Amino acid sequence: MTTGSAAPSPGASSPRSQSAVLTRAERLDRLPFTRKHGRMLGASGIGWALDAMDVGLISFVIAALSVHWQITKADASWIASAGFAGMAIGATLGGLLADRIGRRNVFSLTLLVYGLATGASALAGGVAVLIALRFVVGLGLGAELPVASTLMSEFAPARIRGRVIVWLEAFWALGWILAAVIGTFVAAEGENGWRWALAIGMVPAAYSLVVRLGMPESVRFLETKGRHREAEQIVRGFEESAGIDAPARTDAAETPDATLSPAGPTSAPSDRSIAATDPATGTAASATAVEPRDSIWSPGLRARTAGLWTVWFCINLSYYGAFIWIPTLLVDRGFDLTKSFTFTLIITLAQIPGYAVAAWLIEVIGRRWTLTLFLAGSAVAAGAYGMADSEPMIIAAGCALSFFNLGAWGALYAIGPELYPTAVRGTGTGAAAGFGRIASLIAPFLVPVLVASGTQVLAFAVFAGAFGIAAAAAFTLPEQQGRALEE
Repeated sequence: MTTGSAAPSPGASSPRSQSAVLTRAERLDRLPFTRKHGRMLGASGIGWALDAMDVGLISFVIAALSVHWQITKADASWIASAGFAGMAIGATLGGLLADRIGRRNVFSLTLLVYGLATGASALAGGVAVLIALRFVVGLGLGAELPVASTLMSEFAPARIRGRVIVWLEAFWALGWILAAVIGTFVAAEGENGWRWALAIGMVPAAYSLVVRLGMPESVRFLETKGRHREAEQIVRGFEESAGIDAPARTDAAETPDATLSPAGPTSAPSDRSIAATDPATGTAASATAVEPRDSIWSPGLRARTAGLWTVWFCINLSYYGAFIWIPTLLVDRGFDLTKSFTFTLIITLAQIPGYAVAAWLIEVIGRRWTLTLFLAGSAVAAGAYGMADSEPMIIAAGCALSFFNLGAWGALYAIGPELYPTAVRGTGTGAAAGFGRIASLIAPFLVPVLVASGTQVLAFAVFAGAFGIAAAAAFTLPEQQGRALEE
């Protein structure tokens, strides 16, 4: 991740001529990756990692409670599913709110909600209270992820947008690794270790203030609300970070229907004539005409919405079905808590190279092929894990599953926001995530039934099948590599 030290001049950095009109979105797309982008990625990524830490911690808490409280598999399923029920609602509502009150506002609010609720969970005196609090935690968690990816997508330069979103998603691995460390060295220590583990989960509440004060609002969102002066100030800040001079005339910043060019303000081009930039040649490439849309199920969007929802549902079913239960399934096999958590930590470490490879491939072979290949690899790895019957095989297959599955998540978060125009981008990504969370709600109940019916072989065979369906659906999505986001 590098910053642009020797930034090109405005004329050289854009494929358009010196006198051509540039919208604010195009001015952002022409920039190199600057320190300002890096700070924004870091701020979003820390929130993302804290989210992952909270989701990961519950798998260790459930395993600890099965030992210290002797909770049943049904109780464990309710604890896990309550959080996912909240995530399903939170993702949908968060996306809708992000299109109405702003991406940054919703992002900071969700951090506050789930941070406080996680801290309160540490004081739970019974299963019922823990279930209720996990639902509230889920509301915040579910809303944060699609909103954060949407906000970052709207600032990342078009030629590396997919890679930047995979970098953002890679923070998930850091959070899950942190959860594994806390689970291994805190949750496993004594009867109240799980309480201290959840108490650490209050960190996001404090971090929400940092996000609220330090992150810019989406320029595209501000423009849809007529807040052009704010939008212009933010764009100029990014241009200054890149060492690129702003256009000489600035009065367009206060004109709702005007855009800026080096020559001064002029009327904005129609949404129907927006051109994409070919990342290889730097020349304008034709893009699909963008018609005004009010719904993600309108004729021009319904096919991509259906495909995206299918991927989200299947990947959630398999990911949460596997990773929430892996520590407990290892305990059921006869491993003690410490060894079970240690195995899980090793498996989790394989997420990092998975993200790294996905980040490289996504700008080489495109979003659709990267997502499809990683989902297919996840299917093979899930089948192998189900048949693993020795410690080396468990670790090897688990690492492969972690590698491919989390690489697929990175590509999925990259492709989602690119499928929708600005007016429904938050709604589209949030609704897909919300639908997917229905599967994560089902998964904790499904695993005990499948394991009881045919051991873990059957459970992971089902996960492998779901990954296969997701791979097929991913291949139906349009390729958006190098294209400007639709307005």
